[in-house]
Amino acid sequence: MRPSPHMSVPDARLPQVNVSRDSRPAAAAPQAAQPKPTPGPRQGAPPGIGRGRLTELRGPGVPPRSLDARALAALAANPGCRRRALLDGAGIDKGALAAALGSPAAYGQSQFALVRGNAFEARVKADGGQDLMRLLHERLRPDTPAPEAEAVATPDLSAAGPEGRAARTALALREATAAGGWALLDHPMLAVEVAGSPAYVEPDAVVVHPDGSWTVVEIKSFPMIDGAADAAKVGAAARQAAVYVLALEKVAGHVAARTGREVRVRDRVLLVCPKDFSNLPTAAAVDIRKQLATTRRQLARLTRVEEIAAELPERTTFDLRLADDGTPTRPAEELTEAVEAVDAAYAPECLAACELAFHCREHARQAGAVEALGRGVRGELGALRTVGEVLSASSAVPGPRSADAPDGDAGDACDDPAVTALRRAAALRAEALADAARAEGSRAASERPEEPQEPGCR
Repeated sequence: MRPSPHMSVPDARLPQVNVSRDSRPAAAAPQAAQPKPTPGPRQGAPPGIGRGRLTELRGPGVPPRSLDARALAALAANPGCRRRALLDGAGIDKGALAAALGSPAAYGQSQFALVRGNAFEARVKADGGQDLMRLLHERLRPDTPAPEAEAVATPDLSAAGPEGRAARTALALREATAAGGWALLDHPMLAVEVAGSPAYVEPDAVVVHPDGSWTVVEIKSFPMIDGAADAAKVGAAARQAAVYVLALEKVAGHVAARTGREVRVRDRVLLVCPKDFSNLPTAAAVDIRKQLATTRRQLARLTRVEEIAAELPERTTFDLRLADDGTPTRPAEELTEAVEAVDAAYAPECLAACELAFHCREHARQAGAVEALGRGVRGELGALRTVGEVLSASSAVPGPRSADAPDGDAGDACDDPAVTALRRAAALRAEALADAARAEGSRAASERPEEPQEPGCR
């Protein structure tokens, strides 16, 4: 049976979907998605807190490290982590910082995977992107005439610096939308606001349709086998694509105002992967509405970088004081003090998304924080913040009910449902262990050989 060309993120299968619902006018986008000017220091922010302070946090002469969509998606997945928000907003290299702290990150793509991914992307975009445009037409626009190769514009997006490339991308999108034809933008540069600071992201491609709609294209090197792909990898690609769509929505508002045309940023993206075990490309349309809403909400929740920096002790800096050969010379104790000055929200999921995860895990374990057990466990434990508190609450026995206590009052029994559940679980565990001990004792007694009786006296 021939698989359908549309992919659902939860199960990574390819069910049929109505492509007429995959667009949304930019004018109808939520207020949070409308264009905003690049922020400066916040109104009312403490004096001296701004871009200069962020430069001090990095260290003199240290350029800011740019964020990609993968890092932004991970940041949006944990908006309560002020530590990551500050370090990412200030452009600090968390990988180098983790290595200097003695807890280097152990994740990331291998060099082989990067080379394979680049080779596959070049294969997809060869000959002016003919294969890419064919797949997009088959998956998203099968009811319209296929675009001819010479009718697809491929504007030059080269410019100096990320700001210049972002401006050149916005101009190319405006010109392509006003022209009313097909256009393929290879590695455009888009700006998105993160915790009050601008970040620049670079999708693999963006396609402009003749009707004024835009589609984000994600090219990945993991395969689609028999029309299915790994659900976790598809979900990660969808979260990255959601960041690109959010950035495009801001540009779409400007383009719609300048051109007078309705501009739609599609909430279905084209995911291109190798087919089965070959290097031939295949594609699926991935619905990212859920990821888009989640990412928009989580990024809006991030505390502004200036507010976090204002709460740091004076002279706090994350400068590694690199030597000429790139070796950090700053003592690890000073770096640890600077890092611990910013609150973190560690969870086991951070191990696959943050370079500082091993450092944060070690300190969470030393403090006995229940966050180290997972977000689900943390949510179930309510006001109990440490493993010691959990063990104490589960082992405590409610006192007797006083004579003058009203009906229903259980003496000093805690009203916290988490404590009640822990005590109940501890009682059930003790009862189960006692039953097991009794059963073991009975079994041992039944297997014990009978002792011979001494003959009686005659």
